Amino acid sequence: MEPKGDVHDLLTLGRTACMLAAMPRKARIDISGLLQHVIVRGIERRKIFLDDHDRGKFVARFSSLLVETSTDCFAWALLDNHFHLLLRCNSAELSTFMRRLLTGYAVNFNHRHKRSGHLFQNRYKSIICEEDAYLLELIRYIHLNPLRAGMVGGLDALDHYPWSGHAVLMGKNDLAGQVVDGVLLFFGKRLSASRRKYRQFIADGIPRGRRPELVGGGLRRSRKASGDQDDCANFDDRVLGSGEFIDRLRRETEARSVLTPKVSLLDVRERIGALFEVAPEAISRRTKNGPAAAARAVFCYVAVRLLGMKGVQVGQFLSMGQSGVSRAVHRGEQILQENPLISEKVDWSLR
Repeated sequence: MEPKGDVHDLLTLGRTACMLAAMPRKARIDISGLLQHVIVRGIERRKIFLDDHDRGKFVARFSSLLVETSTDCFAWALLDNHFHLLLRCNSAELSTFMRRLLTGYAVNFNHRHKRSGHLFQNRYKSIICEEDAYLLELIRYIHLNPLRAGMVGGLDALDHYPWSGHAVLMGKNDLAGQVVDGVLLFFGKRLSASRRKYRQFIADGIPRGRRPELVGGGLRRSRKASGDQDDCANFDDRVLGSGEFIDRLRRETEARSVLTPKVSLLDVRERIGALFEVAPEAISRRTKNGPAAAARAVFCYVAVRLLGMKGVQVGQFLSMGQSGVSRAVHRGEQILQENPLISEKVDWSLR
């Protein structure tokens, strides 16, 4: 049985050691409470939203996750083949939030459009941002994306464009989980006046065009933009901020490097569901045959054998007895042994 669905890394466990060391492909910086600019593109730059139904499904899932995980969203914009988010994860790590957002959407998208395989590029881009210095600039940059891309004809049209957070800030749309009052307070205490000043702030950004200095490596990019060619030792292309901010981030990263992030059974279920292209909830239903049954067996094997969880705990999660979990573990192991393609995609680099 060949796996289907959108599977990037089955579990991204936030490898934090040596995060700020130079390497061809650096590990993510995934620390709760930091502002992060996230950019996700379709594989081979293909469209990931084919119509407003797709966009509506994505936004509904996105909003639900924001509320469920107490994640703050300051800006967002959907384009045809990519999207931007400006988030501050307060409890869940960004990797967990994005895993749930992307896999759930990809499964639904593939099912609706009768396709299989990857939908997104294997690695979304996330940039840690110094909040005090860049919050408002990033909100403007992200919310102007639909206008720069020609998806709307001007600022009046952008005010009503339903697929970005600008319309929410202008009071033309709603999104549970988006920070509205906290952003508008930067522009004044009275709602009508603050909206007017916010809109003017957005308008002032239109002539500035694309802002490459806002997509990472902020300090070095800023120096080059200003004509200062001095090398910046405290440079990191995953960070938009000052040298002092990067130093502080480095110290916090090193302090956390000895910690091992925990993976929940919900996370594992979502990833296995994406691998077999079945709804995560189907893994919890009692079926003897078909993709859902195979997915449940692999789920049990991964949870018990690879993640070291108790059979009783897995059984409670699936409403199964301990003997049933034990049998499923053996079957899951057999499925992986007999199907190298599945086994290769189940990349459990947990040690």
